[in-house]
Amino acid sequence: MIKDNVRKKILNRIKAAEKEHGVRVLYAIESGSRAWGFESPDSDYDVRFIYAHPQNWYVAVDLEEKRDVIEYNIVDEIDINGWDVRKALKLLWKSNPAIVEWLQSPIVYIDNNDFASEMRKLLDSIYSVEKGIYHYRSMAKTNYRGYLKTPSVPIKKYFYVLRPLLSIRWLEKYNEPAPIVFDQLSLNYS
Repeated sequence: MIKDNVRKKILNRIKAAEKEHGVRVLYAIESGSRAWGFESPDSDYDVRFIYAHPQNWYVAVDLEEKRDVIEYNIVDEIDINGWDVRKALKLLWKSNPAIVEWLQSPIVYIDNNDFASEMRKLLDSIYSVEKGIYHYRSMAKTNYRGYLKTPSVPIKKYFYVLRPLLSIRWLEKYNEPAPIVFDQLSLNYS
């Protein structure tokens, strides 16, 4: 799915981020249309990662004031940013759709010590279907207003509305997080 030269470039950027910020990346994936299975020739690479600082970073009086994201400006086709593991766990606890989708990405760049499978185990006991439905309904409405109410609509933009609607149907039917790969969602409703 990801060309070797692009994968190498992405892994080099992740290593550079680790060095620059003094962190260790635990999990890195592709998010967005490539992970959903409907990228277009102009799609960028949406690289997302979860990282950890050395232990001493967390044992600090000012921990809550410390920055818990790493973000880079987009300078080419690679959009890369990440969250500290504490932030990721807090968001998972709240059933944040972004972290839930990251854990299901079919395109994995790094999975340090099966980090993702350990995080996925938590989903069974904490995931809120109601929060998922609310999120995907809001996403469908926003994308409908933003993409489909224009004179000329690229085909890809229809998927930006259809995918959240199919995700809602999945949540209602299976009472579990919806897969992010479009083909998996659509197979159940053909």
